[in-house]
Amino acid sequence: MTPAEINFEELFDAAPNPYLVLDADLVIRYANRAYLQATGRTREELAGQYILEAFPVTPAAPAAARDFGASLQRVLDSREPDVVAPQRFDIPVADRPGELEERWWCGMSSPVLGPDGTVKWIIARADDVTEFMHSPVIHEFTSPLSNQATGIAALVYARSHDLEQLNERLRQAHAREREVAVALQEVMLRSPDLDRHRDIAVRYLPALGSLNVCGDWYDVVDLPPDRYSIAVGDVVGHGLEAAAVMGMLRSALSAAIRAVPSPAQALEVLGLYARAVDGALATTVVKVLIDPRSRLIIYSNAGHPPPVLLRPDGNWQMLDQATDPPLGARPEHVPRPQAGLSYTPGDTLVLYTDGLIERRGEDIDTGLARLTDALARCSTLPVEELADGLLDHLGVTGGSQDDIALVVVRL
Repeated sequence: MTPAEINFEELFDAAPNPYLVLDADLVIRYANRAYLQATGRTREELAGQYILEAFPVTPAAPAAARDFGASLQRVLDSREPDVVAPQRFDIPVADRPGELEERWWCGMSSPVLGPDGTVKWIIARADDVTEFMHSPVIHEFTSPLSNQATGIAALVYARSHDLEQLNERLRQAHAREREVAVALQEVMLRSPDLDRHRDIAVRYLPALGSLNVCGDWYDVVDLPPDRYSIAVGDVVGHGLEAAAVMGMLRSALSAAIRAVPSPAQALEVLGLYARAVDGALATTVVKVLIDPRSRLIIYSNAGHPPPVLLRPDGNWQMLDQATDPPLGARPEHVPRPQAGLSYTPGDTLVLYTDGLIERRGEDIDTGLARLTDALARCSTLPVEELADGLLDHLGVTGGSQDDIALVVVRL
């Protein structure tokens, strides 16, 4: 955007503080909306008037005009900003003609220099510091402050008050966003079939500093007659946008595994669908099918960290024999690989996203070694305790710089 495209009148009117624009003869050329509201004047009443003649007739007007005029003259002479000490300047009470309300104002005027270095315009700002003048702050000084120091103190106080109000609005907005995010998370990660599995524990930790939603997901789907599938995936990015993509992919994969109960084929369907979803490419996901009758785990992996099969004695085996690139990584469709691994009742299957193991500046093999070491220590714990113990051993109980999804299955 070029300066010519910027509407400076709109910018001034959007400012919450009263502003005037004066020319070098101290004639008012513009008053913003906040100034008009504060003084009860109209733009037509002010435009073209000499500033010191434009003050409304109030008992404090002569003193305020004198001090403000002296400040403006200093700006013209020094070509530097100048602060006016707080002045009492009462304003009309809305809807009560003839009645005034006590107000104290602190002014700051800043010069705008022309090409020749002389003052072309002066931007005069007024801050309502009534609260400051009535607060204990002004009485805490052991010796009187100079006019300049008092003015600066008042401006600092006014800015801190503005920041408090802004912070409160931000806290309220964040609280509302968090409520929406929590509700969104609960809806998108709801898995009715999971409630039927007491031997499965899940954990979901958004990245630190983010809303309570992320691009990681887990899902559990029951398949007839007594098989079930588990998926864990990771969409690139954080926050609501990534969560929206996650919700679409999670739903698509859940539908695909019901229609084609083969992990590899379900991922092929998901990969084709991902090409039509903005933000879905480069998503990683692993899909496993567990068949209790044959005691077999069938799995396929699209660029995701490998699940780990943990034995009760602490030994482990990675499911890394059917690994393929993430969704959309290939320009053309290629069938996904699939592998199988037998298990023994009492074994534990652990699926997770990369936030659990990856650390900045560290090789992924180091993270995998840390994971398997932690699993070996927790191998005999019940699944809920194992999930919590794993997060604790890896130092991410309170979250990390990346999103984390974790599924622990006692087979």
